[in-house]
Amino acid sequence: MARLRPDGPSMLHLSQHLSAAADHIRDRWPTSPRVGIILGTGLGHFVENAQIECQLPYTDLPHFPQSTAIGHKGQLVLGRIGQLPVVMMQGRFHLYEGYSAQAITLPVRVMKELGIELLIVSNASGGLNPQFQSGDIMVLDDHINLMFDNPLFGVNDDHLGPRFPDMSRPYDLPLVELALSIGRQQGFPVHRGVYAAMSGPTYETRAEYRYLRQLGADVVGMSTVPEVIVAAHAGLRVMALSAVTNLCRPDTLGETSAEEVIDAAQLAEPKMRELVLGVLAEAIPT
Repeated sequence: MARLRPDGPSMLHLSQHLSAAADHIRDRWPTSPRVGIILGTGLGHFVENAQIECQLPYTDLPHFPQSTAIGHKGQLVLGRIGQLPVVMMQGRFHLYEGYSAQAITLPVRVMKELGIELLIVSNASGGLNPQFQSGDIMVLDDHINLMFDNPLFGVNDDHLGPRFPDMSRPYDLPLVELALSIGRQQGFPVHRGVYAAMSGPTYETRAEYRYLRQLGADVVGMSTVPEVIVAAHAGLRVMALSAVTNLCRPDTLGETSAEEVIDAAQLAEPKMRELVLGVLAEAIPT
């Protein structure tokens, strides 16, 4: 039986919703951003690196969901990093909050409508790869969608993207290589790997961790993949970074709490910040 989710625009009404939200933002900030950044768990303070020109709470934006996740402030921050105009989501949305996949990815389409060329996504994740340690950073070069949901369900709007978007390379490989290079230059390890997306909100069982590792996943989390699917549908370049927080070792598994995940993600934030700033400086000409 299909799951019912509130506030999810159908594909037929999506253009109207994103246009209304984009027009509302342009009225308050007429600049066209070149980069959109989704600040997930642990990277919310990245806005301190920007010259902030406008802040819009999600409650003020037409058709935007409201962020309820711990550590997600819930506002759109618009401004510049150096001379580069950017739009940043300080807090994202998740399936486990009760929203549809279409609703939680609406902001990506709005950022595309505003003019972005590149989407940078951050998240916190559990480390499945035994070589990973808490506080490490992984740059995504692929993912496994185990949410059993897709933001492209329904009638396709051909003006927004193709009916069957290619997903052979959802993450921009030159940016993956650039992130790895920046990590080496800065003196900290950056892993490259596969992110498995689960719907949550429960953390996984020992059997699920073993299953995910056998599938080839290096980390597991509860976000990112819906946004990346929509970004691919919209023709955006994508880079995604994951802060490894809790270690998912089935044979020595302890209890995991949201507070511990947030604390570990905050410890990884300086490295995440250096990677994002380095990529913006080298990959996006001003």
